[in-house]
Amino acid sequence: MGFFDKLKKGLTKTRETITEKIEKLVIGYADIDDDLLDDLEEILIMADVGVNTTEHLMGEVRKGIKKKEINTPEDLKPFLAGKISELLTKDSDETRMAQSGPTVILVIGVNGVGKTTTIGKLSNYYKQQGKSVMLAAADTFRAAAIDQLEIWGQRTDAKVIRHEENSDPAAVAFDAVKAAVARNVDVLLIDTAGRLQTKSNLMEELKKINRVIQREIPDAPHETLLVLDATTGQNAISQAKLFTEAAPISGVVLTKLDGTAKGGVVIGIKAELSMPVKWIGVGEGVDDLRPFVAEDFAKALFEGK
Repeated sequence: MGFFDKLKKGLTKTRETITEKIEKLVIGYADIDDDLLDDLEEILIMADVGVNTTEHLMGEVRKGIKKKEINTPEDLKPFLAGKISELLTKDSDETRMAQSGPTVILVIGVNGVGKTTTIGKLSNYYKQQGKSVMLAAADTFRAAAIDQLEIWGQRTDAKVIRHEENSDPAAVAFDAVKAAVARNVDVLLIDTAGRLQTKSNLMEELKKINRVIQREIPDAPHETLLVLDATTGQNAISQAKLFTEAAPISGVVLTKLDGTAKGGVVIGIKAELSMPVKWIGVGEGVDDLRPFVAEDFAKALFEGK
């Protein structure tokens, strides 16, 4: 099965929550009235698109009705599909790569979202692209995270830079960057601690990591990716807001899209946070994490049966 087919399959629950409910809704109405619009609004909110994004989309629908772009209930689905596609494709979602030397990617996120597994899958992806990869275990507060990263290093044939548990995360990052430069590594993936209980501590820690990286590679890190669990829906958007206050996030990795009806959260993250979704995960397999392509996502969401 190709990745687009996996994406279509993975978005089945979300499609049932948005697209198929809209299809069923319009069958029940001969004309567009306030009741129909209220029901449509409820469908979008229940799909975890987000209140602000739903308000924006409903505003667009009302404008479309006034301009006669929407004349019958059947016109609603293609119109909404177009507006959602516009929202998704607004900004570039491509991962920024270094012009020369190692591309440094910091990965952050609360524990339990699949952060270390995501790094392993990213390592696998870049290895398949023919790139050399190094991993840095800078989440030093959890021995399990360090061990898990070691396993992924073995699995994807990537060198892992690690220190003892509870050692300074910035020291691990520094050693990893030095080693990546010395060995001409193409991609360095740095795992970081996912504690958000004390935002100021997290901010200081990430600033320190950034400083030591920039001593060796001035324009690094090239990406700071926030890993979010799609199954948490609106909670993922709340987490993203908190993290953006603590760190300069350049993009989001959304995991577990295949296990949820809340895939509408992709639309909310893009629209409410103006934050690019760079990678999506639609399965447990090592190849099931891929770069996010907005056009494919919209197509799979509205056409994929």
